[in-house]
Order: sequence, then structure tokens, then C-alpha cells
Amino acid sequence: MNISKASALTDLPPKTIRYYEEIGLVKAARAANGYRDYSENDVHQLAFLQRARSLGFSIEECRSLLSLYSDSDRASSEVKELTLSKIDEIDQKIDELKSLKDTLSKLAKNCHGNDKPDCPILDDLAGRA
Repeated sequence: MNISKASALTDLPPKTIRYYEEIGLVKAARAANGYRDYSENDVHQLAFLQRARSLGFSIEECRSLLSLYSDSDRASSEVKELTLSKIDEIDQKIDELKSLKDTLSKLAKNCHGNDKPDCPILDDLAGRA
């Protein structure tokens, strides 16, 4: 099938599909006319990548996941380890975002928000707090 159909079936833009091929995540056959020709297996891999990326896995993590998926002798412990590592990374980002929110909330609380030029938010950003 052509890239447009593969794109429609996987909810991935053609540009992303071309990128995944360029970096070696998928490899489409070429038709006689030189166009990419995606098999059902290619589309399945693209859908796998789309789902993995939507869950926050990096390109390299997706490469590892695809490799594990295609290895019938894999140990599920490897997949679980990769997933738990991703959860730890997400928890760290959540903590960082909570800290940012707390800081911004404190700054907003200290700002009178009136028509005077004093602004503790700007003072803090300028390092004068």
C-alpha cells in the first residue's frame, strides 16, 4: 500500500513515516515505479511506533521495544524494566512541573495585579526579589 493509506491506517503523518524509514525504524519495499510500498507488517510496526510514542517513549526506546517485540526469545523482564524506567522519568517530570507550578503560584499570589508598576513577578525574574 502507498504512504497515504499507511498514514490513514496509523494516524501518522506521511512526513513522520518517511522519517521513521530514514532512521531505520521501518523499511518499506519499493514498487516498480520507485514509490514506497508498505506491507501489513510495516503498517503494524508503524501503529506500534505511534502507540509507543504517544506513551512518551523516545525514538531509541521505540527502537529497543521494536527489537524486543520481534524477538520471540525475549524476556518480558526487559520490557518491564524499560517501562518502569519510563515511569520513573515521568514521575521526575511531574515533580519538576509541580515545583514550577508552586513557584509561579507564589509569584502570582504576591503580585497585587493593580495599575501600579510594582511587580514582584518581574522583580523575581530579574533576580531582584
